[in-house]
Amino acid sequence: MILQGEYTTGWTGSGASKSDKKIGVVGLTMFDLRRLGKIGKLGMVGVNGDKFPAIRQHLQDNIGNVYKDMDTSFKEFPDVGKVDPEAYKEAIDQMFPGDAIIIFTPDSTHYPISLYAIERGIHVLVTKPATQLLSHHSELIAAARKHNVICFVEHHKRFDPVYSDAKARAQALGEFNFFNAWMSQPKSQLETFRAWAGKDSDISYYLSSHHIDICCWILQDKAIPTRVVASAATGIATGEPYNCDPQTEDTITLLVDWQSINSPTHKGIAVYTASWTAPLKAGIHSAQHWYYMGEKGDINVDQAHRGYDITVDEIGKTWYNPFYMKYSPSESGHFDGQRGYGYISIEKFVDAAREVNAGIAKPSDYDGHGYPTIANTVLTTAILNAGRISLDEKRAVSIKKNGDEWILE
Repeated sequence: MILQGEYTTGWTGSGASKSDKKIGVVGLTMFDLRRLGKIGKLGMVGVNGDKFPAIRQHLQDNIGNVYKDMDTSFKEFPDVGKVDPEAYKEAIDQMFPGDAIIIFTPDSTHYPISLYAIERGIHVLVTKPATQLLSHHSELIAAARKHNVICFVEHHKRFDPVYSDAKARAQALGEFNFFNAWMSQPKSQLETFRAWAGKDSDISYYLSSHHIDICCWILQDKAIPTRVVASAATGIATGEPYNCDPQTEDTITLLVDWQSINSPTHKGIAVYTASWTAPLKAGIHSAQHWYYMGEKGDINVDQAHRGYDITVDEIGKTWYNPFYMKYSPSESGHFDGQRGYGYISIEKFVDAAREVNAGIAKPSDYDGHGYPTIANTVLTTAILNAGRISLDEKRAVSIKKNGDEWILE
């Protein structure tokens, strides 16, 4: 498990997370998969080893003492008393071909860590976006094929039962015409991500990557993106009290042209918007909805309000999402979130790695199964990278295929 932050442990630099991931996702899932016998040894990589004592106590208090038979132990890198931004190399160097890593580090580090592991025969699950540059994404595709390892991108929205059902139903709606997606998180996220927001990545890479991937997944073998124009709103993240890097955008919108593969006369457009300056007490951590219109019908998905809300005097109304991660224990006291799509997305990767190690399947088999493999997610990176170039250079960016490789112009 590479990085010790909110998504892995539920722990942030200022203590336990205040988001909907108070005990994390990756660590909890891996502890449970170890309990179920699907994995063996566990390690966790950070940058500052002095954070580990507090993290271990947090995990024991909120996971080990809450769920029956849950062991939260792991080997740490670097050791207490050490600060090492390349501690992942020490950890990977102690692994063996066929072992696996899960990467939840800042976006700018995904490529070097993934490549370092792949070149040593290690299976990789990397959080979205896989890379920030299309060229780096293409290099990871080639490296994974060369070294015969699994490389998945953790696009967990593909395993949301509503999203996956909507994807299947979209296939009967004829040619693509229009897609509009919105995703936002409250301004408090700017405090969590102040160290890298606007410097190492932006809100489009961080949030719009979810819905861009869903759109690319729906349109796989139906249409291809051809042109991207981006616009941004600014002023909140860079002001008081957040004081993020001067380059930090508040909200980013990408307008993307799509061309039908089967019909030269059918063209579609998509609008992807993401923001991390939403209100603080909106009752939801991630507002997320999208609309798809095809030739023969449309689809409207609201995954912020799922018909399940709770009102508490001190907090007000809150919409919960147990379909993602269910944190309440089972009747026997064990962890009971194995059906959540946040859990499933990680378990699918572990199962795939085990199958490849056992000789049951080849890594290339998963490209044809609708999984978010590194090969199946290349157009998501192409759109995100084109959007960043469009913002920086204030121009439209074209997406084209040169032989077997996608390029930007």
